[in-house]
Amino acid sequence: MDTSLLNNRYQLEQSLATGGMATVYRARDTMLERTVAIKILREDYSHDPAFQERFHQEAKAAANLSHPNIVTVHDFGLDGGRLFIVMEFVPGMDLKTYLRRRGRFSVAETLRLMAQACAGIGYAHRAGLVHCDVKPQNMLITPDQRLKVVDFGIARALASIQPDEKAEVVWGSPQYFSPEQASGKPPSPASDVYSLGVILYEMLTGQPPFSADAPAELARLHREAMPKAPRELNPQIPPAIEQIILKVLTKEPAARYRTADQLGRVLLTFREQTATATRLTAPPPQRISAPPVRSPTQPSRPPITPLREPPAALERNPIVLDWITIGLGLLALLAVGGLAPFWLWVYFTIRH
Repeated sequence: MDTSLLNNRYQLEQSLATGGMATVYRARDTMLERTVAIKILREDYSHDPAFQERFHQEAKAAANLSHPNIVTVHDFGLDGGRLFIVMEFVPGMDLKTYLRRRGRFSVAETLRLMAQACAGIGYAHRAGLVHCDVKPQNMLITPDQRLKVVDFGIARALASIQPDEKAEVVWGSPQYFSPEQASGKPPSPASDVYSLGVILYEMLTGQPPFSADAPAELARLHREAMPKAPRELNPQIPPAIEQIILKVLTKEPAARYRTADQLGRVLLTFREQTATATRLTAPPPQRISAPPVRSPTQPSRPPITPLREPPAALERNPIVLDWITIGLGLLALLAVGGLAPFWLWVYFTIRH
């Protein structure tokens, strides 16, 4: 039995990433002859009904989303006891790998990428889903700088979330989940916004707002601690961006932007205003005339001054004759003179 061939269709080629629940492979769809990514649930989880349901939920949630900033799901299946999801193959690397390599991003790069992340997650919010696991590991960046959100494994449908529910098990990544998730409270779109704020903070400062070795301590920091002001770590961050970051990192969900779409619009507005201000304050371009090209053998000559009529010439010719005007004046004079006999006849006739 060829274990590298799933459903007699997908040929596994290379392992791309391994997580706590699954392994992602690059594969070949032999039917449609295209490269795909396949996520296979680990065998020790494949027989657990709860994990099977969670895995199936991811496939259904992502398959119903069609957006350029969300990885497309093509197929879902079970083969030889292995559950798998077939997804769009995205070349490049995840945002977390970029952060480890670069340390931090410029403001312009951060706004460009985070606006895309907000667009993808905002689309999910409009579709009635909360991602619940927003982190840089779940954001893939292509070579042309297109960002795509992946992994809706613990996404929740808004319609299924009860305001008073309390979770015994907290799902998500402790470094990036929201205070309400850390407390076991129900998530909301504002929970994803908080996680986007953590990523925004990390991209601009080079470090997350909270760090600890134990997940429980990370959860406590998210619930209780205030992050250090981003400009203390990177003075190049504009004050307006710092205010946006601190707003989305507040502990109370109602004090943040309600959805990722709202955060995305704020970031895009700041980006456009900055670009406009840059154009208005930029000095006008200088027009520089190139010197005339002269052959090395061509003798140099003094510059030629355009000829102007000297003032004396204008004094010698103060009147310029307009023959058309003169002709019209003579015709008028003749016309009036020709009527003189007529007016004399009228005068003597009336008198007598």
